[in-house]
Amino acid sequence: MATNVKVPTMGESISSGILSSWLVEDGDFVSKDQPIYELETDKITSEATAEVSGIIKLKVKQDEEVDIGSIVAIIEEQDAPRNKISDEKTGAPDDIAPIQEIKSAAKNQKEKYLDTEKNKTVDTETKEIASIKVSPLAKKMAEDKGINLDTIKGSGPSGRILKSDLSSKIDAVAIEDPKIPEETNKLKQEKKESTKSANEIRVKMSPLRKKIAEHLVNATQQAALLTTFNEVDMTNVMQMRKNHQNSFVEKYGIKLGFMSFFTKAVVSALKSVTAVNARIEGEYIVQQNYFDIGIAVGTDKGLMVPVVRNCDEKSFSEIETTIADYANDAKQGKIQLSDLQGGVITISNGGIYGSMLSTPIINFPQPAILGLHKIEDRAVVIEQEIVIRPMMYLALSYDHRLIDGKEAVTFLNKIKQSVENPDRMLIGV
Repeated sequence: MATNVKVPTMGESISSGILSSWLVEDGDFVSKDQPIYELETDKITSEATAEVSGIIKLKVKQDEEVDIGSIVAIIEEQDAPRNKISDEKTGAPDDIAPIQEIKSAAKNQKEKYLDTEKNKTVDTETKEIASIKVSPLAKKMAEDKGINLDTIKGSGPSGRILKSDLSSKIDAVAIEDPKIPEETNKLKQEKKESTKSANEIRVKMSPLRKKIAEHLVNATQQAALLTTFNEVDMTNVMQMRKNHQNSFVEKYGIKLGFMSFFTKAVVSALKSVTAVNARIEGEYIVQQNYFDIGIAVGTDKGLMVPVVRNCDEKSFSEIETTIADYANDAKQGKIQLSDLQGGVITISNGGIYGSMLSTPIINFPQPAILGLHKIEDRAVVIEQEIVIRPMMYLALSYDHRLIDGKEAVTFLNKIKQSVENPDRMLIGV
């Protein structure tokens, strides 16, 4: 009985994916629940397992885009194959040879044939060249100019070909065929490109990276992107963390980071500037009355944005714990598609990589993204005095079709006020 291997449903927003890697080969025996391929989308990478045991027949190639529900392989159901043990006394071979052994034997036979044919060619060429008497200098010149020595009559002793014989031949061919300089330049160019490629490494773009690139380009083409900037004094937040860090870790088992402060500040700003907490669907504006915040997490395969749900109801410790769990799952490839769906706005912290300023791209269809940057001691004027304060630049990129400049600036100012006065978030003002 044959069982079709179909691409499973990944969520309403995903209609296709890239079959990035086959974990088995065509003709292999697979066991039930054995991982057989990896599927990459613009959101996650997941493994698919065999529903039954049997011999698998692959229907699509690696790195091919496949639609949800399409058939990528067929499994001919059967029990695990058993190889008969050879009779040690008679040396009788097994009745059934494993498929992999057959493939290996065929491959070896093919390689032996190719090596034999190659050696025949080399031997023939060697014999032909050996029968021609030529001086070392003339031989090198012939190789450089691509001249067939069979067409040259040598003027040296016993018909030996000399340099002068080749020089006259080169001059004659140059007069008859003016394309020689062009061919010479072509050879030089090929040699130059060969040298260049030796100093470069060409790596094929991963399917996930292709999807991320496509997603970002679509965001820039579908939205009217604009970015506004501000800066925030981190003195009070840093002092609060310093004062309560040990007690926080002792009670909750996790460090108090900056992200929970900014998450709470974003929630407060969303409540004040409701236009930012919306999205465009066709000809409609959908007003969102919930506070699910996306937190950008960097991984080896690319950027992922898991969503922290109901941030208005979560405590600082719950937000920090959720973010830490998401970061760990993302780096281990265990993130779930449901973790990435939704979100009203994204926070991206480029400061952990040393970024001083950037213009982040929105995570479409979200209308805005808040970019955090590196904290630097800078001279600022406070109450007519120049003082040194730990400052951070903030960047808010937004969809100008939905959010006006006044609303964007007000939203960013609300975040600045909350972070510079963290006690405001504790009493909800």
